[in-house]
Amino acid sequence: MRKFVISFVPVLYIWFLSLTVTMSTVSPAISHDDEPPLVKGLSWSFYRKSCPDLKSIVKKRIDFFLSKDITQAAGILRLHFHDCFVQGCDASILLDGSASGPSEQSAPPNLSLRAQAFKIINDIKENVEAICPNTVSCADITTLAARESVKKAGGPSYRVPLGRRDGLSFAFKNVTVANLPAPTSNITTLINAFREKSLDKTDLVALSGGHTIGIGHCSSFSNRLYPTQDMSVEESFAQRLYKICPTNTTNSTTVLDIRSPNVFDNKYFVDLVERQALFTSDHSLLSNSKTKKIVHSFANNQTLFFQKFRRAIIKMGQVGVLTGKLQGEIRSNCSALNAPTSYASTLSTLVDDAQILEL
Repeated sequence: MRKFVISFVPVLYIWFLSLTVTMSTVSPAISHDDEPPLVKGLSWSFYRKSCPDLKSIVKKRIDFFLSKDITQAAGILRLHFHDCFVQGCDASILLDGSASGPSEQSAPPNLSLRAQAFKIINDIKENVEAICPNTVSCADITTLAARESVKKAGGPSYRVPLGRRDGLSFAFKNVTVANLPAPTSNITTLINAFREKSLDKTDLVALSGGHTIGIGHCSSFSNRLYPTQDMSVEESFAQRLYKICPTNTTNSTTVLDIRSPNVFDNKYFVDLVERQALFTSDHSLLSNSKTKKIVHSFANNQTLFFQKFRRAIIKMGQVGVLTGKLQGEIRSNCSALNAPTSYASTLSTLVDDAQILEL
């Protein structure tokens, strides 16, 4: 009996020690204290009654597609960003061109958006429509899909306020180009572009962290190689890029984050500190004292990066949103506007809305 007790105590101690270590490494519960205020018309529980299965539908479809190809997470996140920065998060990026002109998709900054990302959003929309017809906007679906893609790639979870309506038009080329910062942008251009969307320097750096996943085309960073090499590029990294893009007209791609290209983590910021950033816009974050300090803090603390990214992407997801029945529509097909309603139907809707507003 004495032998059993003597041998059992060390085992119990080791078990307790391992449990203590495990508990200390568990990520802290997500706090909602740092969440930004909601835009009027959005709600954390918007579809609780009208489409209670919405979030699970989006998650299942994202899991299905990203289990086959995790690189699509970057495509969906980028689609969300490009939508919100051009006339707000209204799913205008999803609209096909019309007789009035080419769509946002045809503008130069959007030509490299992944075709599969559009297909995934349309697939989710079809699945949602089957359960909750004429209820959920394409803008909300795109926002939820981005959240699930970040999670699937290993990034932070965050709440998504819902209630967006879909826009009734797409932006023309000049508007699209003017609102999407180019990969060759300097820090002043970036700060101003984000400020116009009510996003501050911390938001700028945190959202730039989305480049921890995804790819870049040679045309987006060849300015750092040709006609002469940008001396801010670390030499071994530059040589790697020369092999991928041997000329300034090479049509090829490479990963944005050389350390963990398909994992949403803080390694992008380590790349920046080591002068291994792909784009001029990435490296420019080190040229401003405030943004440089944030870059280093994120490189040293992934938990801090995740915390600030959550807040920043929730803020971005509320830029220029359309809400309420008097704005936008709920598209039945994300790539096309709904058919015009009759005058009588429109008048009836307006009367209903007026009554709601009075209440």
